Amino acid sequence: NLQRLDGRQTYDYRNIKITFGTEYGCCIVELGKTRVLSQVSCELVTPKLNRPTEGIIFFNLELSPMASPAFEPGRQSELLVKLNRLLERCLRNSKCIDTESLCVVAGEKVWQIRVDLHLLNHDGNIIDAASIAAIVSLSHFRRPDVSIQGEEVTVYTPEERDPIPLSIHHMPIAVSFAFFQQGTYLLVDPIEHEERVMDGLLVIAMNKHRELCTIQSSGGIMLLKDQVLRCTKIAGVKVAEITELIQKALENDKKVRQEGGKFGFAESIPNQRITAFKIEEAPVDIDGIEEQAEEILTNAEPPPTVDAKPVLCAPGTGQIGEGIRNEWMMDDLEEEEEEDDEEDIIVEPGDQKMSIDQGKDDEVIVLSESEEEDVVVLAPERKQKEVSASQQKRKSVRLLSQSKKKANTKEPPQVASKALTKTRQKKKKGSRL
Repeated sequence: NLQRLDGRQTYDYRNIKITFGTEYGCCIVELGKTRVLSQVSCELVTPKLNRPTEGIIFFNLELSPMASPAFEPGRQSELLVKLNRLLERCLRNSKCIDTESLCVVAGEKVWQIRVDLHLLNHDGNIIDAASIAAIVSLSHFRRPDVSIQGEEVTVYTPEERDPIPLSIHHMPIAVSFAFFQQGTYLLVDPIEHEERVMDGLLVIAMNKHRELCTIQSSGGIMLLKDQVLRCTKIAGVKVAEITELIQKALENDKKVRQEGGKFGFAESIPNQRITAFKIEEAPVDIDGIEEQAEEILTNAEPPPTVDAKPVLCAPGTGQIGEGIRNEWMMDDLEEEEEEDDEEDIIVEPGDQKMSIDQGKDDEVIVLSESEEEDVVVLAPERKQKEVSASQQKRKSVRLLSQSKKKANTKEPPQVASKALTKTRQKKKKGSRL
């Protein structure tokens, strides 16, 4: 026996799980990680001309990108066509369903049974999972009851009359065999990784009575008669086990529905809650805790020495919280002080007397000296643009030029100091405005 990727032996089949929906004819079959959803529906239609007393059975398998990124939406691939034909040969051509029981009025009204199969997850062996899901959903399905009065056909709802199950003669189930190295090695129920590297595939559809329904070989390998017979014996054993599992699942669902219990997909999901409303108290053993704590402390390494002041204050640097003078924005304050100092007019001892012509703020201030024509003009510097309220407070009159000459005068130097005082008062008033 060979050890496979998922731990199975050569002839082992993956676990099969069957869950039913709320309505009749709906089920999900899980073959390992391969998952197929099957839904059966019916309607009254006109029968075929060559078979006026037989109903119609239609199968439709869809491979959506949700199952595997290898599938493209809205495109009939070769794999999809092959699977649909194999399903029709396995279920319809094997006459597993009595189509004559689907006739309501010969040549006028018959039941058309439609089986829609959706591949939810692809992990290999699609045909086996699809065949099991199709026959399970057909066995679980119930069609509405009808009555005929003359030419009038009445269809009753499930509340008026109980639905009627389909007449199923047998349950054909497909079993797949993968061959490797030109038939040297044989594996049952291949997974997706095994399907990618296999040389050929043999599909055998059989019922529990060991009646062969269909057989198909693909891959172009040559098989011996002994190999085919060997596969049929293995398929007979697997089909009998799967059929028994299907019958048990149908009986359990029927029993639950009759008793009024919970059924459906939501009820079949295991109840797994992350949160809890109550926490169970677990006893904690605290004997000898102090001794263990002392032993841990004695055996532990001493803590490393920690410097109380890890920050080293280098000379010329300011540290927050160390009591050193804060130098933040000092440059701007010094510039403002320099501007305030420029507002003062310094008069040296040798300067001549000056007289100030008093006037309005907008007028020019003229400092007249002796009889000579040397005149100093002080004009306030105004900006062309509007300034804010904070900038208006800092507005000041600056000294543009001053000529210094010595001249004989009889007026004492106190006149110059009085003129300087008046000039400063004048400038302060102008700066406030």
